[in-house]
Amino acid sequence: MTNAIASFLIRLLRLTFPARGRHRSPGPLPVVRREHPPTPYRERVPDLLLRGEDTPLVRPYVLTAEERRERRLQRERRRTLWLAVHGIDVGPRRIHGVEVAA
Repeated sequence: MTNAIASFLIRLLRLTFPARGRHRSPGPLPVVRREHPPTPYRERVPDLLLRGEDTPLVRPYVLTAEERRERRLQRERRRTLWLAVHGIDVGPRRIHGVEVAA
């Protein structure tokens, strides 16, 4: 078992270390010289900077009570339509989404 572990480690090390020299290039790689050095990247700064007064302070995911009520009503309408498409009636008090007196 010791020989199996040793042979496995030798194979693993041969994969990770460079070759013995048979497949190496004959000399160093040629150095590419440029006439103009590359210009450093500069971020483009917009002409008009944002001021604190221009940005809203309210988080977009915070809903007012009116917005929550509208979304709840919209969910109810969509659920009613989905149930109607699948042949399930909402109840005797609603016909085509309109509440009817009993």
